[in-house]
Amino acid sequence: MTFSEAVTPVDGRVQVLDPDGKRISGTPTASGAVLRIPVRRAGQPLGTYLVSYRVISADSHPVGGAITFSVGAPSATPPEAAEAGTHRSVTLATPVTRFLGYAGLTLAAGPALFLALLWPRRRSRTGATRTVHAGLGLIAAATLGSLWTQAPASSGAALWDVRPAELGQVLTSAYGLTLLARLAALAVAAALLPAVLRGHSSRTRGLALLAVALGGLVTWPLTGHAAASPLAAAIVAADVVHIAAMAVWLGGLITLTVFLLRRTDPRVLGVVLPVWSRWAALAVVWLVAGGVVQAVVQVGTVRALWETDYGRLLLAKVAILAATLAAAWYARRLVNRRQVPAAGAGRMRRAVGIEVVATAVILGLSAVLVQVNPGRSATVDEGAVREDGISQTLTCPLYTLQFNIFPGQIGDNNTIHAFVYTPAGAPLPADEWTVTSQLLGRDLEPVTQPLLPLQPRHHAAGAITFPFPGEYEIKFTVRIGELNQATVKTTVSVPANSAPTAR
Repeated sequence: MTFSEAVTPVDGRVQVLDPDGKRISGTPTASGAVLRIPVRRAGQPLGTYLVSYRVISADSHPVGGAITFSVGAPSATPPEAAEAGTHRSVTLATPVTRFLGYAGLTLAAGPALFLALLWPRRRSRTGATRTVHAGLGLIAAATLGSLWTQAPASSGAALWDVRPAELGQVLTSAYGLTLLARLAALAVAAALLPAVLRGHSSRTRGLALLAVALGGLVTWPLTGHAAASPLAAAIVAADVVHIAAMAVWLGGLITLTVFLLRRTDPRVLGVVLPVWSRWAALAVVWLVAGGVVQAVVQVGTVRALWETDYGRLLLAKVAILAATLAAAWYARRLVNRRQVPAAGAGRMRRAVGIEVVATAVILGLSAVLVQVNPGRSATVDEGAVREDGISQTLTCPLYTLQFNIFPGQIGDNNTIHAFVYTPAGAPLPADEWTVTSQLLGRDLEPVTQPLLPLQPRHHAAGAITFPFPGEYEIKFTVRIGELNQATVKTTVSVPANSAPTAR
């Protein structure tokens, strides 16, 4: 099985069942995007086989499904696949853990930046310091939650149904090791922060904290779409810039709203706000730049913006961001006109409050967005395996015939491929093939035309025309040797301007 990106099989969740429902597969192996499942071939019955799979994609998302195929005539009661989806509890918990992680970054980065570089000397640091610690705690809790939810996401079980072995597999996977690295970076950052938050840190300690923070930020795109995208290095870098700019901007807004715009001398605000305004403008520039780079690659095509869930969510995020930037422009205008000291901080607080609420909504959309297949996957989906056209297996005492008519629509551009087998399922060379089609319910004569035998000789191909919508009787006549000949038939329905059905 070939996927669109590298996959890792989930233990015990990849199998092949024979027509009797017995498992005939061995241990699957994955090499990049190719999954190989060994099967026992000797003595297997004719009928419908089931391939059931559950794998983890390169961007850490579980992917499950099933494929059936028939050897000889299809089984009357083919084997059924187990439920391959993700439990609703996991579906709900995953974006929650993402949102908490983003919220933790915001609460840690913004106040820490103010405390280190821009905090008024006479204002208490206690509240902002506690906010930083709360942010670190949220990041840790969200990371542990992500490690936990990945186990049932992989197995398809409920959020509370996690076995130690499944958790161990997550911890030793690339996804688990990346999150453990995030926890390690978080511990080092917590050790370096106290002096920085007091405003007495050395340059060396500050640079070390910045390097650790950057290393921790890299773990976010490495556990998402960026890791599996084209130009992965560039997209990971763009995602780091995007997340860092978001954390600085929104974290700074929260710091201003909660701690500084209230009970701070207007003269002090007259010094702090212009500096923050420049920081915020720079953060917004990098935020937009990083987002544009990601959008160009992840969306793929312009039409994917409105034809895919990813594109529609992205458009909603952009619309809210535009409203947020309008509020930010108004706040910056107040600062540039020096109106905050004169008129009080009321209007500034309202403008910043709108920014905080809007960016919180953006965080929520981002948490959902990372769980949705990128728009570029729509192009891959167009080339995925589908049961297009008409496919059936017909039987008679002389042979079993399998055929496909593609695309099976009104017109003369339909092709036929047919294969014949012995009743036991072995390829059966045929000497002559014809196909006859007749529109039922109308006074029209049947149309008979030969099929071209191909190598190997149990295969033939040709063309067929469906001039009108309606019910068609399709007959295949195959001659085996000089004297043995038999005809099999079926009825297909060709609706107007839609895909056909077969009976």
